[in-house]
Amino acid sequence: MLLKGIIDHIVYRNPENSYTVLILNTADGGDITCVGNLPELDPGEAVSYEGDYTDNPKYGIQFSVTSFTIDPLNDAASIFRYLSSGAVKGIGAGLAKRIVDRFGEETFRIMEEEPERLSEIKGISLRKAISISEAFEAKAGSRQALSFLGNYSISPHLGQKIYDRYKERVYDVIRTNPYRLIEDIEGVGFLTADRIAAEAGIERDSEYRIRSAVLYLLSEASASGSLCLPEKDLTDRTAEMLGLDREPVIRQIDALSIERRLIREIYEDVEYCYSDTAYYAEAEAAALLHDLCVDEKADEAEVYDRISAIEKETGISLEDSQREAVRSAICNMVSIITGGPGTGKTTIINLMISYFEAKGLDVTLAAPTGRAAKRMTEASGHEAKTIHRLLGAGAVMGGNPSAGFERNADNPLETDVIILDEMSMVDIFIFRSLLRAVVPGTRLILVGDADQLPSVGPGAVLKDMIRSEYIHVTRLKKIYRQAAASAIVKNAHLIIEGKPITLDARNEDFFFLERNDAGRIIQGIIYLAGEKLPRHLHCTPVDIQVLTPVRKGPLGVDNLNLRLQEAMNPPGRMKKEIGTVNGIIRTGDKVMQIKNNYEMSWIVSNGRGMVTETGEGVYNGDIGRVLSVSSDSAYIRFDDGREAEYKGEALSELELAYAITIHKSQGSEYRAVILPLLSGPRMLMNRNLLYTAVTRAKTMVCILGQSRTVEDMIYNESEEKRNTGFERRIREMAEMDS
Repeated sequence: MLLKGIIDHIVYRNPENSYTVLILNTADGGDITCVGNLPELDPGEAVSYEGDYTDNPKYGIQFSVTSFTIDPLNDAASIFRYLSSGAVKGIGAGLAKRIVDRFGEETFRIMEEEPERLSEIKGISLRKAISISEAFEAKAGSRQALSFLGNYSISPHLGQKIYDRYKERVYDVIRTNPYRLIEDIEGVGFLTADRIAAEAGIERDSEYRIRSAVLYLLSEASASGSLCLPEKDLTDRTAEMLGLDREPVIRQIDALSIERRLIREIYEDVEYCYSDTAYYAEAEAAALLHDLCVDEKADEAEVYDRISAIEKETGISLEDSQREAVRSAICNMVSIITGGPGTGKTTIINLMISYFEAKGLDVTLAAPTGRAAKRMTEASGHEAKTIHRLLGAGAVMGGNPSAGFERNADNPLETDVIILDEMSMVDIFIFRSLLRAVVPGTRLILVGDADQLPSVGPGAVLKDMIRSEYIHVTRLKKIYRQAAASAIVKNAHLIIEGKPITLDARNEDFFFLERNDAGRIIQGIIYLAGEKLPRHLHCTPVDIQVLTPVRKGPLGVDNLNLRLQEAMNPPGRMKKEIGTVNGIIRTGDKVMQIKNNYEMSWIVSNGRGMVTETGEGVYNGDIGRVLSVSSDSAYIRFDDGREAEYKGEALSELELAYAITIHKSQGSEYRAVILPLLSGPRMLMNRNLLYTAVTRAKTMVCILGQSRTVEDMIYNESEEKRNTGFERRIREMAEMDS
């Protein structure tokens, strides 16, 4: 049904998603509460709303708006009401009355076409008249544009972002090439732009459409881990998605290649297509890595003697492969140490630190995530930073990672040795940025577990470096006696070797509960995470992490978080909460940052409330607790001690983290891990996924589900194939030396 009226006042507005509650004065003089995702309008605006009445249990009868139009203000009374609301900067109620008394229904025309005539009114100078006109035109332009964009089913929130970017050019952009939105407006992907284009009457075989689709599929490949696609696959997928023949797609791939927005490369008779950003990141990383691999002359006998001396001083006894790992790190400018849990990687790191510091060298420790850096700090007794903090992400990036870091080739890291842990998590873009900031002569030691899942970001950096056979690699296989007593460590190694594990509830630290129903699994998770394990392990529920293979479905992240929040942090009279696009978060919730935000300010304070450190940047995967909530913000403390306030759109970057995907858990360690394994797609439910999940646990692993699913995962060697050329590029660089 249609509802027309004048906006009286705004009761509530969420700037993050445009959800608005307002009071509308209707023609019959009644006041109606209207709700919906609405444009940011001012009191006094005339609107027409389509929708229906609903009966809210808490707030009563409301009009739920499904679509809207912004109506013109034609009579003097409506014009006065609008201007007196303060909508136009520089005009209050008194001045609004004098303007309308003077010009009546001609007021808006005068303000737009003859603004100098406003100076005829007492109290308005010519300068102020021009200023009022400019403010009015800005408001009018926004109103008209939002109404125009609404015709293309563009939400008010997105519409405002589009108008802010293009201003008066918005009409031309939408009518001629809405695919520009993909590059210019954050949050607009190909599918959204394509829908707008269809409504704007853009031809199906438009060159803009085809080019955007090609680049979209390359970006989708990057989001899935691949840096390139075979050209045939890219052509076929683009043609299928657009419903076109291959020929026009090939023509536009050729055009993109000529413009160097798409880079072609032939390898083993297959032609691959890269986006320009992916191609240059990979090529530059390989060149920078090669430059670091300079020959290092070292007296190996002296090195071994010094290692033995440190062993005696510290009481550490290294196994042969561990001693070789330390020697390799000392004698090579770039080296890799890889091994599973319990193989002594932490012991090796600590001994290397002792060796280099005894030599008077500066040692820098780093890891991809805050949780991994915190773990490295605790294990070594030396501060470790995230790669982003080490490189100085923040103000210089302006929210755009392509803008660079504070530390780069012109302002390199001032250190002699860099030890980077959890290397399997590092994608090609962050690795390239790190290498830019490392000068030749700096020793780079990369530590990780090559059997873990690959990085969330694109590339297979660690595996490609190992496969290149150019970087010196030490593989740790022997398990320490103390670690061998752990069923977690023992089962992890059995899993990665493709051997069966015992699935029962008899182990102290690794037990399995057979459950064939999602409902029963959820009940078990809630009981274990909220009661049983905290009591048994003498910890809090926050120390327990639920890891799941998928986001959707009964046992997916989204549903499990809702159920766990309901059970572990229910609403309370003293608990404040705030709605976001990802749901409700309240005081005490466990939350996770889901995208890099290079501009978010944070502080670190000591126990007495004094600020000891400040900085900028929170990153995808950072986990924390909600300390407090106000009407428009939430205050978060992350695991590494940083505290940040989230307001407006930033709130959309948080989601509940009682349950997270196994991929998101990489680099983290939890007191206990609960793992629901009922079923899932074969390509996902593989050995590496199970291994990664199990090795996240420090004290206990609890699996609920079907034993057959666990067994199938152990025997499933299939891995997600990532198209990269990094290994080949490293080899090519090496061949230049021969």
